[in-house]
Amino acid sequence: MIVRQFISWIRTAPAGERAEATRALARAWLISDLTEDDRIAAEGALLMLLDDPSPLVRQAMAEVFAHSAEAPAAIVQALAADQPAIALPLLEHSPLLIDADLVDIVATGCDEMQCAIARRVDLPASVAAAIAEVGSAAAALELIENPYAGLAPFSWDRIVERHGHLAAIRESMLALEDLPSATRLALVAKLSDTLAQFVVARNWLGTDRAERIAGEAKERSTVNIAARAFGDDMQNLIAHLRATGQLTAGLILRALLSGNLDLFGAALAELSGLPYGRVSALLNDRGGNGLSALLRRAGLPESTYAAFRVALEASHEVGYVDSGDGAARLHRRMVERVLTHCETDHTAAEPLLILLRRFATESAREDARMFCEELAAEDALAALPYEDDLVAA
Repeated sequence: MIVRQFISWIRTAPAGERAEATRALARAWLISDLTEDDRIAAEGALLMLLDDPSPLVRQAMAEVFAHSAEAPAAIVQALAADQPAIALPLLEHSPLLIDADLVDIVATGCDEMQCAIARRVDLPASVAAAIAEVGSAAAALELIENPYAGLAPFSWDRIVERHGHLAAIRESMLALEDLPSATRLALVAKLSDTLAQFVVARNWLGTDRAERIAGEAKERSTVNIAARAFGDDMQNLIAHLRATGQLTAGLILRALLSGNLDLFGAALAELSGLPYGRVSALLNDRGGNGLSALLRRAGLPESTYAAFRVALEASHEVGYVDSGDGAARLHRRMVERVLTHCETDHTAAEPLLILLRRFATESAREDARMFCEELAAEDALAALPYEDDLVAA
């Protein structure tokens, strides 16, 4: 009887009053102990209100039903397809929307609707993949910052491909501790390319020089990222480098001269097709024959064999660092030793000498920077008041 009176009254009531009455009816559906007849009548009234000309009425229903698993499914689906101001609460929270519903709305909805879906708790990988594939940059950013979203590796890569040129996307992704190393490297490559294009457009550098500097920066970043990669993450990184043509002799030599035998060995295992354990055994063969055979099988230029041999000998003497900054920068003593050998070796190719000289300059500058930072830190420490001074004060 009450629902019948409601339906009769609502036909002539003002929009604001209709919205408040609709809110009360929706709450009654969820929490009141209605008779079966009244429940049927209430659902009919709510379905009728989906056609109300005022969005305030439909918005009131959406707000009440947004978090409920007991809401009428047909009404929730209808409201989720309504205008954004009405649909957003349901898209972000409703447990009644299945993955297929959400994927369809991602494909056809506006940026606001995509963003609301990207904020959902426990967002399934299939819906996240849809946002990565066709979603706006704003939706991708919401997805990245959603700690409850399940993203497959290919979804991360797709976001980088589509939006990696945007600073907000890069910064948000690089801040993630568990971001796959291959994806992190792809972001760095996007940044390097963007900066190279910028300086060329400003006529600050020529195209060739800008590309070379960007390439060297990517190689440094690769070794830096690899210094913190282990297990499957390292294998995926190596596979990414090979697929993108970045697993070059220069990069592999940089890894060895940085003392990163993990990256060096993983790269040779990838190129040679040998198990990593077998590669490690050949690298520990002090006779040198195993190394030459391994480099040949990996397809590296024969002109680089001597440089790899001397660098490996030096790494055995100096030791190598498992991870961290020590395995991410060139070791000056090792670089100078290899350069000295190659400069006296008449068979050394000129491109190799040029590369080693660049490595020598880079390592010398890095050592100088670290030395100056240490001096500055010592001066700052010396400037602090002694304990006796603090007591006297």
